[in-house]
Amino acid sequence: MNKAIFSGRLGNTPELRYTKSGIAVCSFTLAVERPRQKDKEEETDWPTIIAWRSKAEFAAKYLTKGRKVLVTATVRTRTYDGEDGKKHKVTEFYAEDIEFCDKKPQQDAAGTYAAPSQELPDGFEEIEVPDEDLPF
Repeated sequence: MNKAIFSGRLGNTPELRYTKSGIAVCSFTLAVERPRQKDKEEETDWPTIIAWRSKAEFAAKYLTKGRKVLVTATVRTRTYDGEDGKKHKVTEFYAEDIEFCDKKPQQDAAGTYAAPSQELPDGFEEIEVPDEDLPF
């Protein structure tokens, strides 16, 4: 089985392009936090997500930098010859499904989107729980 599932925030605005034959392709990076290990700082991975055809057009139209999404993808590895004459290997993730994990951002008068508020609802407060106290 070749399946990867990522939950994270877009690290950049998706870039929509078209192949010579007119097929839409869109790429973006996703900030995916690694599970925090004891006594270490939080680490983030930045996988490159590639969407094709209607998914590419969807991503370009609705996704913006900072939006939280869940992406189901397949892993693809390719090689190419660089300008330096060396072979390069690239691993990318081809999106099969993209789902929103946050509220739709609010558009302001200038036509830009503001990131959703991270405030807690009334009556809730954030607490710190040591990793060793978690049941999983």
